[in-house]
Amino acid sequence: MDLFAIEFAYSENRNYTLVERTDLRRYDNGKYTGLMSREIKAFIVPVRTESGFLYDGSFYVNQDTRRGVSFLKGGIHEAIASEFAISDDGYFKMINDKGYPSFRSFPSFPQKEINPGDSWEAEAERAVDPLNKGIFTRMPMYIQYTYLRDEIYNEQEVYLLSAKWATRYGSGTKYVDLYGDESLLSASGNHSATIYVSKSTGNALVVRDYVEETFSYSDGNKITFKGTIALFTEYPPTVNEEEIIAAFTNVDDKNIDLPGSEDFEVTKTNAGIMFSLSNLKFKPDSAELLDGEDQKLVKIAEVLKKLTQSQFMVEGHTASTGNEKGEMTLSLERARSVIAALVKLGVPEERFICKGSGGRRPVADNSTPEGKAKNRRVEITILE
Repeated sequence: MDLFAIEFAYSENRNYTLVERTDLRRYDNGKYTGLMSREIKAFIVPVRTESGFLYDGSFYVNQDTRRGVSFLKGGIHEAIASEFAISDDGYFKMINDKGYPSFRSFPSFPQKEINPGDSWEAEAERAVDPLNKGIFTRMPMYIQYTYLRDEIYNEQEVYLLSAKWATRYGSGTKYVDLYGDESLLSASGNHSATIYVSKSTGNALVVRDYVEETFSYSDGNKITFKGTIALFTEYPPTVNEEEIIAAFTNVDDKNIDLPGSEDFEVTKTNAGIMFSLSNLKFKPDSAELLDGEDQKLVKIAEVLKKLTQSQFMVEGHTASTGNEKGEMTLSLERARSVIAALVKLGVPEERFICKGSGGRRPVADNSTPEGKAKNRRVEITILE
């Protein structure tokens, strides 16, 4: 065996933030129409299972298209839920597929030891929605990777890889997504990416993809994009969990899983420290807090304001009454109402991710008034 041969392996199991930044020049039927700038961020929580990892992701999107201008919006972000699994043998499976993550099974590592200069091939998948219809089309990726050399990136030892593949979809190919955008007839183009992989964790820290591809639609329009797609992996800051929990529980700060009262709990979850409030009172069938209810958030706001580098997930829940669509809407609106109250108390709004789960995640029996009251709750999580 060559003494310089190495084997790539992913060993990281921490929560992380995935960022996808897109800067593409758009051409409609050959005419330049503007610069599409988009940023997708996701907070992802991996949970170990018997066969691999299950990933729970909350994605949110900032996007704008202006002629010659790149513009990203700030403010409160609405989460898009995503769940996917990766088995120990590298098999990727989407469980709750709403179009994110865009790249699946990418990058992929070889199952053998290799040397600088060696290449390998792997299959992957990409979900695209070029016209932002909310309809995602899945396209295959047949990628050729090359292990270029070792480098230092942000004071970390990394492997530098290259990846090349062609976009081939629809008319004249073997692949059509029956559940994708019916008006998308075909897509073609080329991608050339560089990838920085951490030697210590096997995690892809940065991917820079240089792309030129064209999408043809049934109305005769052809949309071409040229530019870059960059993927970054970031890790949220650590927080003093014991200090935060002790501030609410007034118990031994080594105990990190005790409720503060019957209708207010502070717990350690996979995503981070969570405040669960089932004692917030709203107007009937409304997202508007009753007068004075915002005072129940004062102490939480004081804690959040001190965590100047953290992000916070606010998730609304309802009791299950059989009206799933209405429950989802109400839970999201109540989460937004709580965020608005926290912003008034001084927490910057751009730090929040807003999520509505309706009655899908009960914590008590919905057949009793007491159980329904517990299920009508808002959870605030310090993501870490």
